[in-house]
Amino acid sequence: MTRPVNNGGGMGTLRIHFHAEDLTRVTLADEPDPLWEMILTRFRLRDRVRSPAFQPWYEDLHADPAATSRMRRGARLLDTLVPAGPYFPDFLTPYEGHRGLDSGLTALLRTPRPRLTAELRQLARHRNLPGWVRPIAEGSAPALTSMETALRDYHQAAVAPFRELTGSAVAADHACRARALLTGGVEGLFAGFAPLLRWRPPVLEAEYVIDQDLVLGGRGLRLVPSYFCLRTPLTLADPDLPPVLIYPIEQRHRWRPEATRRTNLNALMGANRSAVLHALGRSATTTQLARMLRISPAAASRHATVLREAGLIDTRRDGPAVLHTLTSLGTALLEGTAGHP
Repeated sequence: MTRPVNNGGGMGTLRIHFHAEDLTRVTLADEPDPLWEMILTRFRLRDRVRSPAFQPWYEDLHADPAATSRMRRGARLLDTLVPAGPYFPDFLTPYEGHRGLDSGLTALLRTPRPRLTAELRQLARHRNLPGWVRPIAEGSAPALTSMETALRDYHQAAVAPFRELTGSAVAADHACRARALLTGGVEGLFAGFAPLLRWRPPVLEAEYVIDQDLVLGGRGLRLVPSYFCLRTPLTLADPDLPPVLIYPIEQRHRWRPEATRRTNLNALMGANRSAVLHALGRSATTTQLARMLRISPAAASRHATVLREAGLIDTRRDGPAVLHTLTSLGTALLEGTAGHP
């Protein structure tokens, strides 16, 4: 079984099949899973085009040489075990991680050897693995302890220092989700996730880079918010493990006053992208944007894609063209009033 790990758009569909009892066993986590967040930071650092909403995190992380040094071993390990491909091992994100980093890493260390071997063998089908992975696959205690230390150091450098930044954004998103659940039940909760999720009873669907079916079979579903997840949700590769869906919080919650106060738009997102945002004070097509800014249509399209993923513009088809329009968040950012929702 595979899953999308590049955390980008996809051509496939994830279908989560509910039974009646599953609807009474849907839970909504109030904070991210630290091991999932750690892994997802690697995807954000590999993004070829980086979302402006993550810029404060990028800047603070790279401004600290000690953090960069502390991350190095964990980054090497994660870049090997969690590649930009169709699969990464589930043992890296144990269910116990919802209780905190210590519980998650303890569960990781206790992964049975047969599971380590099977999951790393599955990974080896998709990429060549270096020799240092073999002791992990064999359940070597020193190798697993070294991995645990590297991951803990990485988390302490790349995730832990940003609890205030990420925590307030996740809390704002959770408040909206909890309100939808309270007022509309599970169906109201799912409806509030549109267009990220589509509820077509008894199936919950999401865009995915592969086609995957997850049959809950009465086990319920745990929904976990993520600050560093982007574009599409993620789930485990093994359908027999406790069902979980990691979902990206709404982009509007990532834009905090402290994220924009210290810099102007040009510094935050680059002069060209800032110019595109300003140009969309009035709706425009991609061709019109290119003409106004004297850039190529391909460049205009790339900038529009990043701004759309950051929640700053909406794009819809208008005949043969696509029309870009500022969202309320984009307007607020331009006017200098972006803040708490």
